[in-house]
Amino acid sequence: MNFDHFKMLVDMMFVPDGNGGILQRYGEVDVKSLHPLVLAYIGDAYFHLFVRGRLLSYEQAKVQALHQFSAQMVSAVWQAKAWQGIEGMLTEDELAVFRRGRNAKSHTPRSASVAEYHTSTGFEALLGTLYLQEKNERLYEIAEAAFQVISKEMMAEIQGKEKILR
Repeated sequence: MNFDHFKMLVDMMFVPDGNGGILQRYGEVDVKSLHPLVLAYIGDAYFHLFVRGRLLSYEQAKVQALHQFSAQMVSAVWQAKAWQGIEGMLTEDELAVFRRGRNAKSHTPRSASVAEYHTSTGFEALLGTLYLQEKNERLYEIAEAAFQVISKEMMAEIQGKEKILR
């Protein structure tokens, strides 16, 4: 990002309030009116932090290993697999939020299929919605279930590859 672009963003986001502070544009967040990709943006950040915290149960010294492992676990491919494992535990309202996120128009990265990417976007939108609604107990329950699904799938994949190599 060059300086002019940075300046434009600061000017756009931060407006002085006349008292030495920054004027707040919105008094509250109406989750239902937010674009699904904004919800996914928040959900992605939450899931990254959740996974990093959970991985401390297994490793506490090797930052590079923690980073590589967490990046793998929060990838669209693994989130799509997690979705398959948790879909049955969701309410109709949660499924509606997922569908809204899944159906949002976005650009697919090369590291995942279109279906995996859209599924992960729906999953992240659900997490973002629960986070912004401060439904912390349910948010933790779903994130933990997803973590468990991903962990088990990763172990099964490794065991399958080890059998092939033997």
